[in-house]
Amino acid sequence: MDALEPDNGAVALRGIAASLLANVSSLADDMLKYLVERIPEVGGDDELRGLTLGSCSSNLEAALSMVRHGIDVAAAEAPVTALEHARAMASRGHSVDVMLRFYRLGHEYFTEKLSDSLTDWIEDPAVALRTFIDLERFGFRYIDRISSLVAAEYVAELDRRQNQARAERADVVRALLAGERVDIARAERVLSHRLTGRQIGFVCWVDERGVDLEGFARRVGRFLGAGHSLVVADGPLAVWGWASITEDARTSPSGLATVLPGGERENVHVAVGSSHPGAAGFRTSHLEALRTRRIIELSGRAAPSITEFSDVALVDAISRDLDAARAFVSAQLGELARDDAKERGERAALLAVLDAQGSLATAASTLGIHRNTVLQRMRRAEERRGRPATSNLAELHAALIVCNVLGAAVLPEPKPH
Repeated sequence: MDALEPDNGAVALRGIAASLLANVSSLADDMLKYLVERIPEVGGDDELRGLTLGSCSSNLEAALSMVRHGIDVAAAEAPVTALEHARAMASRGHSVDVMLRFYRLGHEYFTEKLSDSLTDWIEDPAVALRTFIDLERFGFRYIDRISSLVAAEYVAELDRRQNQARAERADVVRALLAGERVDIARAERVLSHRLTGRQIGFVCWVDERGVDLEGFARRVGRFLGAGHSLVVADGPLAVWGWASITEDARTSPSGLATVLPGGERENVHVAVGSSHPGAAGFRTSHLEALRTRRIIELSGRAAPSITEFSDVALVDAISRDLDAARAFVSAQLGELARDDAKERGERAALLAVLDAQGSLATAASTLGIHRNTVLQRMRRAEERRGRPATSNLAELHAALIVCNVLGAAVLPEPKPH
């Protein structure tokens, strides 16, 4: 190529741009080769490779045309192929940093190309240097603008795909919870969750923001024995979770208190259903977790806790109709069904004795009081009830359990002193 004899840098700049435009196809091929050698993600993906070539060609042509015609870089728009390249990167799960490497390395390639051959076009070193600086400045600004535009398109595509995936996942979860017939293979693919194993549903919730609930729920799932758990947001303060486990992997949630970080454990309520098999178990265990949450909230328990459905199943069954539960408690306990300190102590003593199958010593050990104190409170409880503890024993035991869990929710207002 004959060296240019410019009378000023601007003429040289436009002349170089025109020369490069005449050979833009070969330049794009060379740039593609340069990028493929340095970005392994292109690999054997023919479609991505083709889009990369198209983006190289269209960006080179756009940038060089702007230089040739003196168009301000602020007018630059991302070429269609560059936007499609960004969407392809998002769809394949490549990070935005990997996508932007194409532009950083493309700029590097162009800089090397200019520095190696600029003196072929311009003999005067001073003019060559000034032209190089001008081209570099324009190239940097062009890359800065275009990379921002393609990054925005990448994020938009990622959001579209994530929203679509969330909507599809929510639809499958809704169908499973509604008991509808679903294609299990498709459901497992959409949810990335195995439905053929035993299912444990759980709910995690907080009273205030500030906790990574989804991360917390995944740790709960791992503790229960699932390598990967399904987590679905239920508003800003709660998540639903499912762990698919083998029977051998089953771990009691009570042990969660010993392995979860203290700060999180102190802020998050956890309700856990029992394990049940298959897609039907997905629904059943979830409903148990929701019912467990209802009992926790009905009890007015302020401190976060980890509660299994099996621990409150009886209370859940009796309290489905809360008015009926209050009537049942009143009928079984009589005057013992009061929300006062003395009655609470007497009920606790009576319940401890029944739990211990009549052993006063075991009840005393459980309550941390003397055996004679247990006996005295038990006798006073029988007096308030108006009949001995052996009368309607099963009903009495159930009523005491309900009172112990739900407290004021099933008891009348305390009488004023």
